[in-house]
Amino acid sequence: MTYKLEGSLLEVCDCNVLCPCWIGEAPDNGTCQTALAYHFERGAIDGIDVSGLTLATNAFVPGTPLAGNWRVQIYIDERATKEQEIALLSVFTGKQGGPVADLVSLIGEVVGVERAPITFEVKEPYRGPSGQPTTLVDSIFSTIPGSPAYVAKASMFRLKNEAVGVDVNLRDHNAIQGQFAFEG
Repeated sequence: MTYKLEGSLLEVCDCNVLCPCWIGEAPDNGTCQTALAYHFERGAIDGIDVSGLTLATNAFVPGTPLAGNWRVQIYIDERATKEQEIALLSVFTGKQGGPVADLVSLIGEVVGVERAPITFEVKEPYRGPSGQPTTLVDSIFSTIPGSPAYVAKASMFRLKNEAVGVDVNLRDHNAIQGQFAFEG
């Protein structure tokens, strides 16, 4: 079993800008309501091409992310074949090992998996004095292990999923974006 995935991440949560979870602190509200999307620009899992697809989740995190016990819903790009769906789930449920397995080991419960239309669009991150993106590197927590993350702000974030325990409608809150290269 092997995978190699390269692409972009977009993460939005109900914390203010910047989310304290990335430095090991508790979320601003004590809990976290979040959505993550991984867009695979290039990728293969056990020889199955997943390039161009997106996998998204929404999660309720009951405290600091590293304490685990997340409650998650997984969304598979509706354009995926059944074979691609099975391959993506094998990675994003930890069965394939590697850095993604370390991240998904924090999940306590997957409440469901469904196919959905997913549009993946990322706007510009914050920029520092040099014009380069404001970057988090070597943070204690990361949804893109091994890659720098760029600090951003979501102009709007609306997410409601009773099964997960998420109901937020926010403006101008935390967003993280970045590029990833996962191998397992």
